[in-house]
Amino acid sequence: MIDRVLIDSLNLRSRDFAIKWKDQIRSAEQLKQYQALDDETLIEKSRPCFPLLSRTLDRGLDRSLVEGFFVKIGKDSLRSSFPLSELIFALNIAQKVVIEFIMTEFAPESPMRMYQSMDALTRIAEFFLLGSFYVTKGFLEDTYTHMSKHDKVSEELLRKYFKDDFFFK
Repeated sequence: MIDRVLIDSLNLRSRDFAIKWKDQIRSAEQLKQYQALDDETLIEKSRPCFPLLSRTLDRGLDRSLVEGFFVKIGKDSLRSSFPLSELIFALNIAQKVVIEFIMTEFAPESPMRMYQSMDALTRIAEFFLLGSFYVTKGFLEDTYTHMSKHDKVSEELLRKYFKDDFFFK
């Protein structure tokens, strides 16, 4: 069972987590598209992720909710010309922000919290791994659709390069 303090912190302090995420984004020179955004836009981009993680830790993994959230990010990112590699890197930074909070502010308070943190870290890793998967799925689905409809790429050629069978399921 995950401690309510952690669940509530992710939810109630989502802006604080988003600010820490923004600060780490600013220090990652590989994230050129993110660097071009102003601070408030960056904060608002990441903020909804933390309450969703909180809900996942509290109620268990709702794959359809997590899928919908991250697929939309992937699709929106393609439409706004955001590189997929930057999205995945940014998700990794969000995970790192949460882990740093657990290891520096949450877990050290008691041996019981340290023990609970081990379960939480596993579930957090699963959440962000699924997030990466679904961001990629959304990004590739929109790429597939765009190439099919707008670029008039043949279905045969699309199937040659888009080997995944998960599109539009």
